[in-house]
Amino acid sequence: MSQWPSTKARIVLAALLRSGWMLKRQSGSSHRILSRPEWPDYTFAFHDQDEIGPRMLARIAKHTGLTPEDV
Repeated sequence: MSQWPSTKARIVLAALLRSGWMLKRQSGSSHRILSRPEWPDYTFAFHDQDEIGPRMLARIAKHTGLTPEDV
């Protein structure tokens, strides 16, 4: 398993959108509901400038199928 580097939330969101996730709806400035066929909806609850650490990135990857190479 590759090590996740800390990454800005806007970069992670862009990687999710490139990998097939779509913005279903947005509530306020940070909570975005993402959808993808064959996957349960995922709530991405970070502001664009937030720094997401390795442990949270690993958790996001578990729920979305994101890999370090995608980012």
